[in-house]
This record gives sequence, structure tokens and C-alpha cells, in this order.
Amino acid sequence: MPVDSMDGFIQDRKTAHDALGIELVEANLDKVVVKAPVTWKVHQPMGLLHGGVSALMAESAASIGASLNVLPEKVAVGIELNASHLRSITEGIVFATATPLRKGRSVHVWKVSVTDEFDKLICEARCTLAVIDNPTRNS
Repeated sequence: MPVDSMDGFIQDRKTAHDALGIELVEANLDKVVVKAPVTWKVHQPMGLLHGGVSALMAESAASIGASLNVLPEKVAVGIELNASHLRSITEGIVFATATPLRKGRSVHVWKVSVTDEFDKLICEARCTLAVIDNPTRNS
């Protein structure tokens, strides 16, 4: 998937990303960054950032990165996600930065760090992705 096609990848598509305010900041072959505001929309009942939102951001960033690295007729989809929630946050902005550990023909593994705007580590994740035929591509 070419880098220039990423502009609308997570915005304006009526997805969880749009509903939660997750935006693409940077996307290239070796680094993807997404960000989201920490507001009531992403809080769990105790008023903290919900761990599921960190996981959503991590898998999204890794999926974009892996998809940029595969052939046009392929796409990368998450098959495993491990996330360690290391610090809580109640407000501000969080960033998920994904970098590749392995970019293979059939499997990718990406490391994702979720940080706040002061670069404090909130969550550390690892996402494994399978490279499959793109189900939305017309043959």
C-alpha cells in the first residue's frame, strides 16, 4: 500500500478511530505514529485512559506500518497483540509509535510504544500481523 494512500486510512471512515479522535501523524516504511486526545470518550470507569484504547492505537499503528511494506494486492492484519499498561493518564494526548522488529513476506512483528505528550511511557505493546490477500481489492 503506498504511503500517499494513508491520509484517509483511519480518518473519515466511520470507524472507532473517527469516534475516539485517533489521527494519523506520520507514516513511512519504518515508523508510524498515531495520536488521540485523552478525554471522557476514552476513559474507563475510574477516569483513566482505557487500556483497550492503547491496544487499539497500538494495533492500528502496527497494521498501517505493515500494510505500507507489503505488495499492493496484500494487506497486513493483526493476529496477536500483547500490551503492558505501565502508567495511567487522565488527560492530555497519547501517541502510539510503531517500529518494525521483523518484516517478512507472510508475518510482520512491530513494537509499539504509547507515550504521553511529555514522552512518558504509558503502554508498551508488540503486534504480530499476517500478510494476506487484500479482501477489498478488485481483481
